[in-house]
Amino acid sequence: MIPIIKPWLGEEEALAAAHAVRSGWIAQGPKVAEFEAAFCKATGAAHAIAVSNCTTGLHLALIGAGIGPGDDVIVPSLSFIATANCVPYVGANVVFADVDPVTQNVTAEGLDAVWTPRTRAVIAVHQVGMPLDLGPIAALCAERGAYLIEDAACAIGSRYLGQRIGPHSGLVVFSFHPRKVVTTGEGGMIACQDPAIAARLRTLRQHAMSLSDVARHSSRTFLFETYDEVGYNYRMTDIQAAVGLVQLAKLDDMIATRRALAAHYAELLAGRDDLMVPRDPPHGETNFQSYCIKLLDGGRARRDALLQSMSDAGVGVKRGIMASHLEKAWAAQPHAPLPETERWTHESLVLPLYHTLTADEQEVVVAALLAG
Repeated sequence: MIPIIKPWLGEEEALAAAHAVRSGWIAQGPKVAEFEAAFCKATGAAHAIAVSNCTTGLHLALIGAGIGPGDDVIVPSLSFIATANCVPYVGANVVFADVDPVTQNVTAEGLDAVWTPRTRAVIAVHQVGMPLDLGPIAALCAERGAYLIEDAACAIGSRYLGQRIGPHSGLVVFSFHPRKVVTTGEGGMIACQDPAIAARLRTLRQHAMSLSDVARHSSRTFLFETYDEVGYNYRMTDIQAAVGLVQLAKLDDMIATRRALAAHYAELLAGRDDLMVPRDPPHGETNFQSYCIKLLDGGRARRDALLQSMSDAGVGVKRGIMASHLEKAWAAQPHAPLPETERWTHESLVLPLYHTLTADEQEVVVAALLAG
């Protein structure tokens, strides 16, 4: 079986985790702070706040942006459901936007089409690592007084106009789930440009505690913490951060390998006028977190048949990105027509792509695809 994804984890990560365990810091501690500093260096973000996962990071980002009851937040329906789910956590209302037929990402034009008088924020997703065209989206949000939050769950190492995703917007949220390029098992990171917001989010992730555990335990005098607002338990552990530091050091190599594998897929699928393969947009470079192809004929019936036939052939595949508005959890939410979203979710599939995938295995994958 050729799996769809395989995290690149080895002895170095195991030793780092073991060292964290032996140190006695197994909750949030000095390794988390070290991981945050390394993340800022790797991405160009001014501040980084490690959290338990990307969903909790999005929740805190909405709080940091000042979003609450009565506000509308525009999100793409074409995204893992967590992007929409985090909005009602702060009492705000979801407005679904459609996506571009080539990149799977929201555009300024698509956002403008569903903008409401109550729109106070946009969560724009770099879908499967494909960088958004951030300039026009940021300009639209700035013009209308809305906060732009980037959902960069899949986009660590992707580039916009030559610069890695991270410092372009006030709040950018990443994931370290096992299917992502860099993994800590579970985990997330908020890249933040405003020091005051960053400081608040650091306390909110730890029950709004005024003192960190490191500060309390390293003090020579007894300190009493205070709690000035309702907070959350959204902490990352030092064990996860230790693994993350090793993974982050491999980022350049992982992206170069993924891009080479994607180029080989493109060569193998060249000339197929019934398929759309992912390519870099004019404004940036993707990390190829996933290799998602779109069928240009046959519709959902062909896609579903391919999923089954490829699985039967021993190739791990999955459907493309879900459409949240088609799930029962969001079925009652009013929305504008979302034709491109529905085409993508019904007519796309994800092929295996991971660091140790071989060229021979790619040929097996493509043979199974073309035989389906």
